[in-house]
Amino acid sequence: IQLSTGIRNYLLDTGGFDAALNGGLLNIYDGTPPAGPDDAVSGNTLLCMISVNGLGGGLNFEAAAVAGVLSKAAAETWQGTNAASGNASFFRFYESGGTPGGASTTEKRIQGTVGVAGADLNLSSVALVASAVQTIDFFNVTLPVQA
Repeated sequence: IQLSTGIRNYLLDTGGFDAALNGGLLNIYDGTPPAGPDDAVSGNTLLCMISVNGLGGGLNFEAAAVAGVLSKAAAETWQGTNAASGNASFFRFYESGGTPGGASTTEKRIQGTVGVAGADLNLSSVALVASAVQTIDFFNVTLPVQA
């Protein structure tokens, strides 16, 4: 998972990861991902926007991390209806009120790979079909162990 300059500065200056992204949304795209989350999304199709129950409400994390892992709020259903068909390749999780597709060094975002195994976000299939419901059952952010 790649962290934007905005979220790195926030974590170093102000607050925690969950405070930075609680209430945000997760977009799933096709194609080659931008070099990092500070860069604009260009030539990619937005396949699905994930929100609470697919109704547009912001996503949240559990109140406390466990063993260096922060998980999606267990009480929430992270869901969306696919806006287009395509092969999911990356996601962008962005802060409430953010603009996920534009270039920014101040917005709080994370970007990661999408796959069926071994990716930052694993789905049952990366082949998304328009109008189908997409559910994210597990989403964890892990900080690396200190060497």
